[in-house]
Amino acid sequence: MVNLDEAIVARLESHGETFEVLLDPAVMNHLKQGKEIDLTEYLAVEDVFKNSRKGTRPAEDKIKEVFGTGNISEIAKRIVEKGEVQITAEQRKEMLEAKRHRVITYISANAINPQTKLPHPYTRIELALDEVKFHVDPFRPLDKEIEEAMKLLRPVLPIRFEKSKVAIKLSGPDYGKCFDDMIHYGLIEREEWTADGSWIGLMELPAGMVPELTEKLKHKTKGTASIKTI
Repeated sequence: MVNLDEAIVARLESHGETFEVLLDPAVMNHLKQGKEIDLTEYLAVEDVFKNSRKGTRPAEDKIKEVFGTGNISEIAKRIVEKGEVQITAEQRKEMLEAKRHRVITYISANAINPQTKLPHPYTRIELALDEVKFHVDPFRPLDKEIEEAMKLLRPVLPIRFEKSKVAIKLSGPDYGKCFDDMIHYGLIEREEWTADGSWIGLMELPAGMVPELTEKLKHKTKGTASIKTI
């Protein structure tokens, strides 16, 4: 458990009352990466305060009124999500940059231009988000950030999320080299071995990842892999 002197404060003001919890600063790294965590593991004290510096606590009926529960994990989660976390300007900058990068990377990998059936490059999405003045929230879940980004992008870019099915044929020896790559990119729905020892499979994966998977398999098999979009 973190030393109280090193703990950071998360604060929520609601119903004319202030609610605070003390957190291990290490939690910020997990939040920055968008990880789902149990906040009770990062509480310096398993309690909610009215003023953590003075050690005063809000009345129990106020806690129940605002949060609807006495569960400290649920209370801490609400305070972090809806309130403010005492972090340095540098920490906030790092979190914003990391979150923005994850949003752009996800969209670039999973969305396509429906007119060309090709993914939008990372830089194109980045510039478009600058144009529409998209701002990330370091504490909002990643899926909500992506949803907001796509809503802003659609008026300025032809873009949509789409899955593709690809048929892949590999020689027996190449299958072993490529298996880990294939399951990293998507789901193998059907597969079979042919009489000549070749492997044939049908995969579903994000449409934006097809060119990257194709390039990787061609490289690993020295050009002998066959990949066709169905």
